[in-house]
Amino acid sequence: MKYNFDEFVDRRGTYCVKYDAMASVIGRDVAEDVIPMWVADMDFKSPQCIVDALKKRLEHEVFGYTIKPDLFFESIVEWVKKRHQWDIQKDWISFCPGVVSGLTIAIEQFTKPGDKVIVQPPVYFPFFSSVENIGRKIVYNQLKIEDGKYKFNIEDLKNKIDADTKILILSNPHNPVGRVWTRDELLEISNICNENNVLVISDEIHADVVYAPAKHIPYASISKEAAQNSITVMSHSKTFNVAGLSTSFVITENKELLNQYNKISATYHLNLGNLFGTEALIAAYKEGEEWVDELLQYLKGNIDYVTTFIEQNIPNLKVVVPEATFLMWIDCSSLGMNSKELNDFFLNKVKVAVNEGSIFGLGGEGFIRLNIGCPRNTVIKALNRLKQAIECI
Repeated sequence: MKYNFDEFVDRRGTYCVKYDAMASVIGRDVAEDVIPMWVADMDFKSPQCIVDALKKRLEHEVFGYTIKPDLFFESIVEWVKKRHQWDIQKDWISFCPGVVSGLTIAIEQFTKPGDKVIVQPPVYFPFFSSVENIGRKIVYNQLKIEDGKYKFNIEDLKNKIDADTKILILSNPHNPVGRVWTRDELLEISNICNENNVLVISDEIHADVVYAPAKHIPYASISKEAAQNSITVMSHSKTFNVAGLSTSFVITENKELLNQYNKISATYHLNLGNLFGTEALIAAYKEGEEWVDELLQYLKGNIDYVTTFIEQNIPNLKVVVPEATFLMWIDCSSLGMNSKELNDFFLNKVKVAVNEGSIFGLGGEGFIRLNIGCPRNTVIKALNRLKQAIECI
């Protein structure tokens, strides 16, 4: 490989959530011996093209208010066309600081207090607070498992929709279960939502981290109807490990939806963004493709290692092999622990910080989410700790 993903980078003391926030919660002395594999960012250096672009801009030494240049939008158009075969236009795109803030703005703008918003658990838990904290009601359309694979529960979805249901939040690809939804699956969702005037907000932040033969399909690309009845929220932040630069974007072909989104974004002064986030996005999408291709190979190697290790050494645990993301969803229900016990076991016995599954809602109990976006030696060390801890139960 041209790029060294085996390199260890000590992130402690850099104000990062993954290491330093954990230390502030559980105590710095305890955290010193805990491997952080929870927060969904990676421990790899961002590609050199991004670092060089930021250094070049830094040399200017004036960092005032900035606009988004045409190159910002053109880079997005070119990237999604090349990587996802989705033809979009510059005037379909708007800025948001992050995917969660983008979808929260949309929920607030396109619903009123008391309206219902559908989520599909187990799912990325900030969806819940985005709905509830602005006075909307959550409706749970829990995923089902068939032959070890997560699928939409279409009949349940149909039964849950009523006149007060206004939005469905789609995780595409899905976090934490790692599903890459097929065109047919997305069309089923689209048909139901279109018939019932339910707007789809599609979180596609993990779109670039997909493993062959799976292929990411942007929700809005499946039909004209889906394009007109959806808002897609995307970012380069997960792919290139630049979440701290707070730069994401929304895409919708529906001009009325985009105008309404832009109105509330401007009201809250969230439309300017981060100067260095802009530079990083342009560099990533213009020059970062080779780095991403090698990243995917490395991450797939980590996934394969975890899957094989657990099958051979801890067979009572069950891995849901992800089709996307650098997050692994592992069934630990055979350990017979409740949510608190499972979290305590990993933190205090295994000495690995994970996300305990119940925080992802219905269907998450007994699972953990493990972040394998790190050097393989870290993965190996964590798995050996897990094996030893389970042997001592």
